[in-house]
Amino acid sequence: MSDIPSTASVGDCTEPRTPLTEAEVEALVKGICFKTGPPRTVGAELEWLVHELRAPQLPVTPERLEAAYAALRTVPLRSALTVEPGGQLELSSPPAASLMECVATLSADLAAVRPVLREAGLALSGLGTDPWHPPRRFLHQPRYDAMEACLDRTGPAGRAMMCTSASVQVCLDAGYEEPGPLGHERRWRLAHTLGAVLVAAFANSALLDGTPTGWRSTRQLLWIEIGAGRAGAPPPDTEPRAAWARHVLDAPVMCVRRDSGPWDVPDGLTFREWTRKGSPTRADLDYHVSTLFPPVRPRGHLELRMIDAQPGDDGWIVPVAVTTALFDDPEAAESAYRAVKPLAERAMSLPAPHNPLWMDASRAGLTDPELHEAAVACFTAALEALPRLGATDTVMEAVTAYRDRYVLPGRCPADDQLDRLRGTAAAHGKDIRP
Repeated sequence: MSDIPSTASVGDCTEPRTPLTEAEVEALVKGICFKTGPPRTVGAELEWLVHELRAPQLPVTPERLEAAYAALRTVPLRSALTVEPGGQLELSSPPAASLMECVATLSADLAAVRPVLREAGLALSGLGTDPWHPPRRFLHQPRYDAMEACLDRTGPAGRAMMCTSASVQVCLDAGYEEPGPLGHERRWRLAHTLGAVLVAAFANSALLDGTPTGWRSTRQLLWIEIGAGRAGAPPPDTEPRAAWARHVLDAPVMCVRRDSGPWDVPDGLTFREWTRKGSPTRADLDYHVSTLFPPVRPRGHLELRMIDAQPGDDGWIVPVAVTTALFDDPEAAESAYRAVKPLAERAMSLPAPHNPLWMDASRAGLTDPELHEAAVACFTAALEALPRLGATDTVMEAVTAYRDRYVLPGRCPADDQLDRLRGTAAAHGKDIRP
């Protein structure tokens, strides 16, 4: 086929360019996607919108962002500081031996970052989507040029995801090889059902470009609209290694890197087809996997990517603590598994986030009775488990306060967004409907 890209060059890659066969790809993916063993480490990746301190509805100029990030790169941090395509700031903690080590590292790094931004007249906002501004790309690099061109084929959701969304991502070990509450297959399946509960409980993105979308997690809506090939997960009711390997092979190739000039953006080419009619290498495979964005991504560990960024300076601590407790404490994991099991029928064996369960969670939040019941049970289990994981009184108080403010009454932070909007609209004689 003439449209099969060449692999003559791939950016900074210097390894030998040995083409992979389809069988080699499958074996490699199966070998690296789950590093099994006892759960020992936890990590988190926090994305934040960066806005004007004096008036968040005003756009930040690229020059202001450039200067702020240049200043931040001189600050010693334990977490990795990176920049998202729209200028969002991301802090990624190193793997920590405990929940509290992870929380302490990120808290200290945020305490170092915020004064530097404040000096520049900027601040961080914990919101799942930018409620003020349309998408505007800050980073102009071949990777993001190619990503934008690829995602534009499915509509505007890709640009909105790249430039106006932010999340809290929790990274946990894959678990034991053996069956049981902490076994990797059980954790994989739990993640795909409990993930919907986490979407509903922490939904915090009811607005996009100043307008209610009708979804409490508009960020999840964006992933749904991007499409299952790029942002979906393999069916969770199959053996996870084989399912993920098939998903990687059958997913469309986003781009082929070049040493110079624009990167190729093939249309409809799967990695499986590339191995049969082209010459992809191990570097191409690694890069291809990095362009897949399912809500649960196996990277040796499990990367849980479904939680919206949270309000307040320390709001991110609650989803990190709750998620870690429900996966890493055996009693809490068993309680969570039982609590979410009745929800599995609503998934209808379809991949997340494109099944009815996940769509209901994204749209309705905890106003959905079954999701509400499961969330209450899960928060109860997490609060019982957190002392066993060494959680401090401060963390316990934060999780308890969140449960009392949102989970028990069937609310989420997105409901606060809508209440504020309705109040503003009422003051101006307008009717705002979510």
